[in-house]
Amino acid sequence: MVLPTILPKIAAHWLFTFYRAARKLRGHAFQYCRSSSATTTKPPPPSPVSPAAKCTVVFPDAADKAVVFGFDGALMRSAALFPYFMLVACEGGSLLRALLLLCAFPLVWALGERSDAGVRVMAFVTFFGLRPRDMDLVARAVLPKFYMEGLNAQVYSRLWLPARRKVVVTGAPRVMVEWFLKEYMAADVVVGGELHVVRVGRGRYFTGMLCGPGGSAAPALKHKALQAEALGTDNAMADVAVVGNASQLDHPCFPYGKEVYVVNRESTKTARLPRDRYPKPLIFHDGRLAFLPTPSAALAFFLFLPLGVILSVIRISIGILLPYKISFGAGALFGVRYRTSGLRAPEPGVKRRGVLYVCTHRTLVDPIMLTAALQKPVPAVTYSLSRLSEVIAPIKTVRLTRDRERDAETMSRLLEHGDLVVVCPEGTTCREPYLLRFSPLFAELADDMEPVALDAQVTTLYGTTASGHKWLDPVVFFANPQPAYRVDFLGAVPREWTRAGGRAGAEVANWVQRRLGEALGYECTGLTRRDKYMMLAGNDGVVAK
Repeated sequence: MVLPTILPKIAAHWLFTFYRAARKLRGHAFQYCRSSSATTTKPPPPSPVSPAAKCTVVFPDAADKAVVFGFDGALMRSAALFPYFMLVACEGGSLLRALLLLCAFPLVWALGERSDAGVRVMAFVTFFGLRPRDMDLVARAVLPKFYMEGLNAQVYSRLWLPARRKVVVTGAPRVMVEWFLKEYMAADVVVGGELHVVRVGRGRYFTGMLCGPGGSAAPALKHKALQAEALGTDNAMADVAVVGNASQLDHPCFPYGKEVYVVNRESTKTARLPRDRYPKPLIFHDGRLAFLPTPSAALAFFLFLPLGVILSVIRISIGILLPYKISFGAGALFGVRYRTSGLRAPEPGVKRRGVLYVCTHRTLVDPIMLTAALQKPVPAVTYSLSRLSEVIAPIKTVRLTRDRERDAETMSRLLEHGDLVVVCPEGTTCREPYLLRFSPLFAELADDMEPVALDAQVTTLYGTTASGHKWLDPVVFFANPQPAYRVDFLGAVPREWTRAGGRAGAEVANWVQRRLGEALGYECTGLTRRDKYMMLAGNDGVVAK
């Protein structure tokens, strides 16, 4: 009888012992390794940093100067690296690879998330067997959104913008940050770890091993790389160096800045860069994750995922099997938030040719949500819809061919039969508060049109993709804890703004686009479906038959 009372005490003692050992290992062991390696190859002595230099109350004058920025914790508000490795593992690899990385986090935490050993563990789990092309897609289409949201507004405004030459040093592999820094931020040089690549057959794959100066454990090699690659000569000195942690005395920025400034950690909490001050408008991005996967958020996501799949199946079944009047309440019971406004009852005794509902395009379920608001089936014209989506769709779908004459004939035939038709003239979905260019085809076929503002909100997973499996889009959207939809009917287009009123098709399309943009608070653009797919997927978005 004594054994059941003693076992919990023994377990608690061992857990406490392991916790203390992990803290000591993290705090002292790798400092000793660094100091022992420094005895063989001593780095150049760091330039003296006065207490005034460590104060960030007064920002240095960076106008027309060469400035070296630490990316983690200086240019970015957070110094954490794990969330961005998790994004690459999930979006470039798979959910299984992301789960393995999450399981490796206790080891990463014990080693130190920003230590050389911790970075090597995350890099190996994330990149082993990954193709460079997959990493390139993630770097272009997924990471810029999260990097942009994590920028430090004070460092960006007061130091980055006025600097003449911008050099960035990161503790992560260079391929993770280089595209963002050069394409969005116009950085001159990016210094970071290099990933080893091997060729197997006709393919190229990452080994997960860091090589080169950025990934070396010896600080001297990092310093030499920074001088040679970023500053031009072996004895060059930057005018200003900006780092994110005063305890990082082996940071490559310290020895080569005439003035060294450390970012105040308290100021970063409120230093988020507003969207209207982004270096470039963030219009297109891809990937499924709608949140920054910190360790706690990633753990919550994987714990919720099985329940999310079950909820998705139930919610889709409600839309397919139940009548429209019942589906509203049933969907609300299972967490679907839905709001509609502006719907007007048809005038009695007035026979109308088919009404063309012109909608914004947020997800593949836009026509279904519009049908639920109208309480009657409405056919939708589609382009590259998967066969599975067509089979399970509770409404009629008509596939277009992207042949203008044939598509015009198909839509005209539907309208002649008196059907109400849903059309999304953007031709593709857009997640951000922007509207893509409207094709004028719809305006040339009908005068009885009504703009409908559709907006979808998610918290965990995006229900759209440019380079992934499109047939999963409805399943992924309804797997969110509380997917939300807004449907606003804006009234019929005035006759003077139709073809019957003497307007050209392009004029009508632009008027409808502006009307929808004003209703949603979105910005209208001239970008097209092709622009989106060329940036996110490297193709024109046309699915081969």
